[in-house]
Amino acid sequence: MSKRHTEHLKLSDVLKEFVEVNHLNKGLDQVNIRDAWKEMMGNGVNNYTTNITVKGKTLYVQLSSSTLREELSYGKSKIISMLNEHLEKELIDELILR
Repeated sequence: MSKRHTEHLKLSDVLKEFVEVNHLNKGLDQVNIRDAWKEMMGNGVNNYTTNITVKGKTLYVQLSSSTLREELSYGKSKIISMLNEHLEKELIDELILR
């Protein structure tokens, strides 16, 4: 019979270790970035967002409205800082609106 571990671990600590051991940080960061965009930008922008991709530290957002793309381009640095603050990490250095 195998021995039981009597030590109690927090589930969050176990999950963090699992993510680190299996090198899943990049994938989780990408999902978190997409979720942060949807949450931070609201329904008005999300209705025109057709695709969100992350390559390295660059966030590519495809928009179906050229007017909205132009408006958002004026506030790129603010959007980047808001997203990084929401994510509590510096994951995005550049935002490219297509």
